[in-house]
Amino acid sequence: MFTKIISIASLIASIQAGFLSAPAAIATHGVSIGHAYAAPAYAAAPAYAAAPALLKAAPAVDYVAYPKYEFKYGVADGHTGDQKTQSEVRDGDVVKGSYSLVEPDGTIRTVSYSADDHNGFNAVVTRAGHASHPATPIAVAPKVIAAPAYAAPVSLGHAVASPYAYGGYLKG
Repeated sequence: MFTKIISIASLIASIQAGFLSAPAAIATHGVSIGHAYAAPAYAAAPAYAAAPALLKAAPAVDYVAYPKYEFKYGVADGHTGDQKTQSEVRDGDVVKGSYSLVEPDGTIRTVSYSADDHNGFNAVVTRAGHASHPATPIAVAPKVIAAPAYAAPVSLGHAVASPYAYGGYLKG
């Protein structure tokens, strides 16, 4: 009964106290005055006479240049071993060219190609020389034989502890 009275008294005390909040932080903001220049004043645009109307427009020129070019280049780098050449000729819609390069096996691959509207793209690949593959020694890993593993002896029951291992058995 005493706990009920204490509970009701504490409830009434908390209701009478009301909500206690933390003190409010005070923040003020000063008035900022803008310091700006006045907008510049512009004079009126000068008046010009209207352009004369065109009586006849110039015809639009639909000029397509005739495609014709020719190029050729080659690379022979002794430091990296890079050797290749390429050449190409275009006359209108007909393109003919070829390129060659030295492959890693020592052969020279040459590709001759042509392309036009009638036959499409055609390429002929040829190889010159004999492929040389250097004989690499085959490394044989040494055979590792694991040491024999022995199993633990089979236990046919629980071992009995010696009574002399514990000091409590010696006291009588």
